[in-house]
Amino acid sequence: MEYSEGKYRKESIGRQMLNKVPEVTIFFWIIKIMATTVGETAADFLNFNLKWGLTNTTIVMACLLVIILFFQFRSRKYVPSIYWLAVVMISIVGTLITDNLVDNLGVSLVTTTVSFSLALAVAFTAWYASEKTLSIHSIYTTKREAFYWLAILFTFALGTAAGDLIAEGLNLGYWMSALMFAVLIGIVTIAFYRFKLNGVLSFWIAYILTRPLGASLGDYLSQPRKDGGLGLGTVGTSAIFLITILCLVIYLTKTRRDELPHSTNE
Repeated sequence: MEYSEGKYRKESIGRQMLNKVPEVTIFFWIIKIMATTVGETAADFLNFNLKWGLTNTTIVMACLLVIILFFQFRSRKYVPSIYWLAVVMISIVGTLITDNLVDNLGVSLVTTTVSFSLALAVAFTAWYASEKTLSIHSIYTTKREAFYWLAILFTFALGTAAGDLIAEGLNLGYWMSALMFAVLIGIVTIAFYRFKLNGVLSFWIAYILTRPLGASLGDYLSQPRKDGGLGLGTVGTSAIFLITILCLVIYLTKTRRDELPHSTNE
């Protein structure tokens, strides 16, 4: 659910870069949902199981994210291992930001959902005003990459807040919540392929919806049976998904199945 710009134009950025993000394939969505699930379960593991607390967990994860993004920005092309590690970390940090606001500062889920919706809208507006595109198939300048990762952070924070708001408000339970968000993503997919919904709009709507989908799956797998889960625990669930992500990233690194076609940045 995206489109590629027909011709890359040259930018005066001091160095030439290839597109910095992967092609939107089935592998993209599988890893993204799994990264989202890890973001939910890993944040819970560090916060509750290791008893780091929300504040300490957030500080440590934010520092690690900054380090990983440093290497991501330094790279001149899409590198699967660096890119997906950044997605996993930003998923954890986005989750923790919302949890801090709600649990530590007492901000309501309605307020956080509205606030992050506005923040994402502002990020998109500034991105489009500056670059005239929101396509992830054109992330070949430092400025566009900065807008991209800022938008990604807000989508994770928004998805966490909106997902929790809906889950608590409707009291659906973990697997019903996951099913509901899966159906919504299915509707967006049908709208894109059958009714020609704008590719960029379709992509970003689906990207936001995968956050609460992944979180619901994570909770369903990790939470005790008495609470409606399967009782795998945060360690087991995180391990399963991290190993799967690692295997897929190794596969994509070797096959380059998710690299955008390119020749020059013209």
